[in-house]
Amino acid sequence: MTTDKTGAETTVSAADGKYTVAVDGQTVGLAAVADRGNQRVFYHTEVDERFGGRGLATILVNEALEATRADGKRVVAVCPMVAAFLKKHTEFRDITDPVTPETLRWAQTL
Repeated sequence: MTTDKTGAETTVSAADGKYTVAVDGQTVGLAAVADRGNQRVFYHTEVDERFGGRGLATILVNEALEATRADGKRVVAVCPMVAAFLKKHTEFRDITDPVTPETLRWAQTL
């Protein structure tokens, strides 16, 4: 179990094309993904503004990327938040693919 910056327990779960983060059992954020061949495209991330500043997006994205690695998929970060996370966390560089115009067009249909 991971805790946020306030010490509250957090849980990250995957289901229905998204990863969600919950605080004390309440879902407060999500990272929307879609698999495309051997790639997992991250196209939207959000955390309820009432829970901002607690590090929840970082927890969510980190665990989602770890799960993507475990699933044998490569990461494509269409979402700006995920892209920014990847710039700071080079440990995921080995599973990161660039966003291509084709992938971007495809993601816009989701």
